Parts: sequence; C-alpha cells; structure tokens
Amino acid sequence: MEAIVKEYDAKIDTKKRITLRGSSYEYYHVIEFPNGKIELEPRVLVEPFEISEDTLRMVDASMENLKKGKVSKPIDLSNFAE
Repeated sequence: MEAIVKEYDAKIDTKKRITLRGSSYEYYHVIEFPNGKIELEPRVLVEPFEISEDTLRMVDASMENLKKGKVSKPIDLSNFAE
C-alpha cells in the first residue's frame, strides 16, 4: 500500500465540481465507478512539437527505402495549384 500524502473531505459544488487542494498536476484522467468511487490518475501532456518514437522510426524506414530506390510513382499535384 502506498503512503497517504494528503487526505480530506470535499463537497461537490452546484456545477458538480470538486476542488483539489494543492494538487501537484494540472491534468488528470478520471475514472468513475458505479459505487461512486472516483479515481484520478495524473497526466502530463506531451510537448506539441515533440516527435514520437514511432514517427521517427517511420521516417528512418522511409529514408532507407528512398536510398534503395523503393519509391512510388510521382504524384500529380497540378489539380491543387492556385
């Protein structure tokens, strides 16, 4: 069992909200159970300009294919010209 850092009672306001006192995170994933239990899991959002590992692997594989000459036929984009 994990150590309890904070424990307090909270009241739902008129808009069905609960205030978290001194929370360490800005975003939480909420899981609500049929018995009324609410579980909060902290979330850290990914930087918007960060490229995922999967995307980097896909780019590397595409570059290898380009070097080996495994490419598709050129795409005609003349229909999109201004």
